[in-house]
Amino acid sequence: MTRVRVALVVGAAFAALAFGGRALLTHQAAIARERIGKPLGEDALNADRVWTRSLSGQPVEMLLLGDSLAAGLGAEHRKETLGGRIAKATAKRMQRPVRLRTAAVVGSESSALASQIDALPGDYRADVAVIVVGGNDVTHVVPPAVAAEQLEQAITRLQDAGTAVVIGTCPDLGTLQPVPQPLRALLSRMSRRLALEQTRVAWRTGAVPVDLRETVGPAFREQSEEMFSLDRFHPSAAGYRRTAEALLPAVVMALESHPLSERTAAAASGIRHL
Repeated sequence: MTRVRVALVVGAAFAALAFGGRALLTHQAAIARERIGKPLGEDALNADRVWTRSLSGQPVEMLLLGDSLAAGLGAEHRKETLGGRIAKATAKRMQRPVRLRTAAVVGSESSALASQIDALPGDYRADVAVIVVGGNDVTHVVPPAVAAEQLEQAITRLQDAGTAVVIGTCPDLGTLQPVPQPLRALLSRMSRRLALEQTRVAWRTGAVPVDLRETVGPAFREQSEEMFSLDRFHPSAAGYRRTAEALLPAVVMALESHPLSERTAAAASGIRHL
């Protein structure tokens, strides 16, 4: 057999394997969608309010941006959502009430961050913004570099308005038990790559990153029955508590590093006009 024919045969073999791999992953994705379904619907609880009103002082303005994790889908009570837990815990740590505003939308990719910011009132300015996004970028195969650039643009807009930013990086999608192998392992690698890109963006812009893969991933992997909600895809009350505990130190650090009094002048510009 000539070298040309050998190359053609090898190339055809790899093409067949690649096609077979795609077919397998497509089939497994369909299985995962059927297993997960939408038992929780697509609307998260509204947790927006002033948390711990009994504390004195002007409320800290907290903004949540991102996807269904940031929105709190899967929680049965508003105090169990990610926003509710972070707001209440931050109030206790800062000894100030916290006014929560959730702009996160279920199903969002990083590309939606711009519209979430655009939808805020023109005179609104947050003291701290928590962004949790990335899972939908992975499942929809958005290139990590593209998603990271969209995240960076959102961070810059917020910071230019005087808002401290905390990033909860893409969680480990390899913890999703309804997803069969090898698709689950592939999603794990893809989510890790995006999380690394998000961390680089955070350090480059001065935002505070929190590696959710490392801080909460083991608990979701080892205690999946407790950490996941009914659909085995979104966190349960316990899962949101664990995630909020991981984010809380970064939120407090961001607020302490950016005293409210130093950002009064930036408030006049507003976020919408950046």
